[in-house]
Amino acid sequence: MTGGEVAGILVAVFWAILVSFLAVVLARLAQTLRATTKLVADVTEQAVPLLADASATVRSAQTQLDRVDAIASDVQEVTANASALSTTVASTFGGPLVKVAAFGYGVRRALGRDRAEAPPATGRRTVIVGRTVSSARRRKQKG
Repeated sequence: MTGGEVAGILVAVFWAILVSFLAVVLARLAQTLRATTKLVADVTEQAVPLLADASATVRSAQTQLDRVDAIASDVQEVTANASALSTTVASTFGGPLVKVAAFGYGVRRALGRDRAEAPPATGRRTVIVGRTVSSARRRKQKG
């Protein structure tokens, strides 16, 4: 055998190993693609019912939100009516009631002065040089 024949045999063996390696790689790749295809099909089968359930849930939530919106608008209307009513009551009765209360206070005050000129005995205390002296004792000291 000549050197060229040996080199040709080596190249042929190398190509045979390379082709075998590529055949194994392609077989594994085909298995991976089959598994991926099956996985995508399974996910699609499960996703379609989930999407239908999600759609029904969103529709139900929209219905509930419409109801809440109607309730909120009714509450807003009731609040506006209550505010208008309180303003009306305050303007109708507020002024006269304040005047009656002021008049009653003035009458009580005037009647209270006629009864006695002495200060009321409330037990008030006065501070003198760091001590507390009752109002009765203070009158004794003055008079």
